[in-house]
Amino acid sequence: MTLHLNDLRVRDLGECRYDSPLSELLSTKQTSPHYVAEGDRVLLEDTVSMLAGHSLPSVQAPSFEAAGPRRKIYFDPAEVTAGVVTCGGLCPGLNNVIRGLVKALAVHYGVKQILGFRNGLRGLTAEHRDDTIELTVEGVRDIHHAGGTVLGSSRGGQNADEMVDSLVLRGVTMLFVVGGDGGMRAATYLSEAIRARGLDIAVIGVPKTIDNDLPFTDQSFGFQSAFARATEFISAVSVEAAASPNGVGIVKLMGRHSGFIASYAALAASAADIVLIPEIPFALGGEGGLLAHVEQHVRTKGHVVIVLAEGAGQDLLADHGLPQHNGNGTDASGNIKLGNIGELLKERISAHLTMVGLAPTMRYIDPSYAVRSIAANAYDSVYCLRLAHAAVHAAMAGRTEAAVARWRRRIVHVPLPLMTSHRNQVDPDGDMWMSVLETTCQPAEFGPVRKRDKVPADFC
Repeated sequence: MTLHLNDLRVRDLGECRYDSPLSELLSTKQTSPHYVAEGDRVLLEDTVSMLAGHSLPSVQAPSFEAAGPRRKIYFDPAEVTAGVVTCGGLCPGLNNVIRGLVKALAVHYGVKQILGFRNGLRGLTAEHRDDTIELTVEGVRDIHHAGGTVLGSSRGGQNADEMVDSLVLRGVTMLFVVGGDGGMRAATYLSEAIRARGLDIAVIGVPKTIDNDLPFTDQSFGFQSAFARATEFISAVSVEAAASPNGVGIVKLMGRHSGFIASYAALAASAADIVLIPEIPFALGGEGGLLAHVEQHVRTKGHVVIVLAEGAGQDLLADHGLPQHNGNGTDASGNIKLGNIGELLKERISAHLTMVGLAPTMRYIDPSYAVRSIAANAYDSVYCLRLAHAAVHAAMAGRTEAAVARWRRRIVHVPLPLMTSHRNQVDPDGDMWMSVLETTCQPAEFGPVRKRDKVPADFC
């Protein structure tokens, strides 16, 4: 995907004419580190070879607008009514973002009315227009200590024009959408409907995905909390498998199309023998297949621990007469409903080991809800707060159809359509996956044996 500077420019609602209430913090000095100049941009690419490929001066190279407070803002804070909505599946840090948005709006900008739309974008439909709550500093004071979202959530499918009607009816001048790819798509459609009517309503997204699969962000909020929690389950299953005759431990983690949680959790636990992710197909049978590798582990080590991303091996389900996509199409956000690869592996591994005289003791766990529902850890708490602050600064400066994300260690403004333009995935040829292979000592792929892929005699 080739991007140019104009592709990364963020739309604004017009000239910023009001002095920011943060002026004392920003200082009057042009060199103040707290002030973000309009020309401050963060390069899309960070290697010399990539920049050289553009054959352009650095000021014309693709770059993102830096996020942060401006001296002049577009909205008069006294006239602002803000709205907040959380969409999609749960993720650690949602309450932290809500709290950060409310405190930045109310305390630093003096916004008097902040509405929370309940149960996702359903709260903006005509049927649920009364399903809102008033968000206050006192009301959100301690919500960051709990997992989930105090606003509730749901998946998409709502009509954009109907949602715009709700915003107009309530006098909302800026809306903060906290959600994953479905939420960012909805925010994009909503922004387009607002623009078509010529309305002065800013829409800012705060991207959320526990799978870490949204592009143009170094790492999604909640991801570190999630894989840290997942690590505990891998360690527990490892203990169980090691303590059982011919123990087989399987931990199925989130990761519909991207294996980041499975990979990072496996690296952190250092207890996994095999990691299976959606980006790398694998075969079950044959001399170089997964089953042969599992058998050799059990014979040599006495047990085996497998970390499995939920989207891995979906092609195998159809090969074994099972519904590849759960037989139910897509959910309300347009995501394909996956089949249960974990159940297939349990069945096939158990049958294979029993057949070769190694009747296994199976330990299988899917801790997805236990991972999704936890409160954010210290790192993600800070990250969520900074994203919330950046989102408020962006909206106040009249930016719209944009998301706030961290890129190259800076928080930047990303045009909303780019947030769903493709999916962030583990690079099978990248250094992170190489670390997984080095840690597990598994072959580069499970399939027909080639010289370089032979299972090592000694296991890690």
